[in-house]
Amino acid sequence: MVEIVKLKTGSRYEDLASYSRLVRVDNLIFVSNTAGRNPVTQEIPEDAAEQTEQVLANIERALSAVDASLGDVVASRIFIQNPADTPAIMAVIGERFRGVDPAMTLTCPPLSSAVYKVEIEVTAYRGASQGNVEVKRI
Repeated sequence: MVEIVKLKTGSRYEDLASYSRLVRVDNLIFVSNTAGRNPVTQEIPEDAAEQTEQVLANIERALSAVDASLGDVVASRIFIQNPADTPAIMAVIGERFRGVDPAMTLTCPPLSSAVYKVEIEVTAYRGASQGNVEVKRI
């Protein structure tokens, strides 16, 4: 039998749009597009790098609730509101995912609110961080 866990964080948008922050199907984990709102203070940093750190903290929190971590991320999709913020955002992402090296998509579309400088969605596989990794260069 397939084991499915749907994680809710209490965001009003999860109820409004009928979605889960995270869905785990056995060891495969999908984390919804995540913004940089602090879940305790509800504040969003103005600085693009700080906002990226908060986004990743929010993703880490969701992953840890299902016994996973950023090290288990196998793919990421990064949405940046203003292309000028790309270097600052990618510096944070590069540091946090160094050695994990997931497949990545980066795009600069309009986001759902002008206050969001970056949103990130990830796919993870629980236990991937403990797997045998072979890096091939072509």
